[in-house]
Amino acid sequence: MANSVLVRDLVALTKPRITALVLLTTAGGLGLAPGELPWHLHLVTVLATGLVVSAASTLNNYLERDTDALMQRTRRRPLAAGRISPQLALYFGLALAAISIPALVFLVHPLPGLLAFIAFVSYVWLYTPMKRMSTDALLVGAVPGAMPPLIGWTAVTGTIDLAGLVLFMVLFVWQLPHFLAIAIYCGEDYARGGHKVHPVVRGVESAKRWATIWAAAQLAVSLLLVPLGVAGWFYCVVAAVAGTAYLVFAARGIGRDLGRDWSKRLMMGSIYYLCAIFFSLAIDSWL
Repeated sequence: MANSVLVRDLVALTKPRITALVLLTTAGGLGLAPGELPWHLHLVTVLATGLVVSAASTLNNYLERDTDALMQRTRRRPLAAGRISPQLALYFGLALAAISIPALVFLVHPLPGLLAFIAFVSYVWLYTPMKRMSTDALLVGAVPGAMPPLIGWTAVTGTIDLAGLVLFMVLFVWQLPHFLAIAIYCGEDYARGGHKVHPVVRGVESAKRWATIWAAAQLAVSLLLVPLGVAGWFYCVVAAVAGTAYLVFAARGIGRDLGRDWSKRLMMGSIYYLCAIFFSLAIDSWL
């Protein structure tokens, strides 16, 4: 029984829901990239990228264990609650990184391995401490968050090209209104933890305006995949309709006191939007 609880807590350190999204977007990058890659290297790329993100999440938990204990939404995490020793979490996170990054470098291609290393370092040693220093941490944290599809793309192509960069930008921009919505919804909690999130430092209205600006940018960036030949008409229709609906809903919050319900719905809507465009990319490639 004790071993099963330990395993469950170790898995919790890796933030499984984020890892699941990473697996999806990495597979998307692999599937969209022009060229051929043996199926077993597809599998290695997806799993290794998932392990890199799991390593970064584990070390994020390790570094933020004290502030996590101050916040309602994170105080039950294994380290914050004292169910796992910090030393074990540290070794676990480093071990995951030591396995996954070399696997990408030596089994797949050095370029996706390099991108995974950059994502790992920027998330753990730049984004994590920066959250308590500046609202610009949002932009820094979006870089490693957008790497998975580019890792998948470069695993096939072995190079960074314009189409791969646009795919990266789709996920980069998507994170900005998504996390602004989370920050509005959990503003009091972030303030207790000492995080310098936008709504706490610059106000909720400013955060709403920026969420709308980034939602507009998301619509524009997502449609660039069509003229670049990455996607076709089906994706174009879905991205245009879903992106416009997302933008309109974000704009509805400006100047209105809609309470936390609006920010929660924007947060969930961003997830539905991302699933819609990635699944439409997959369907489009089969048409």
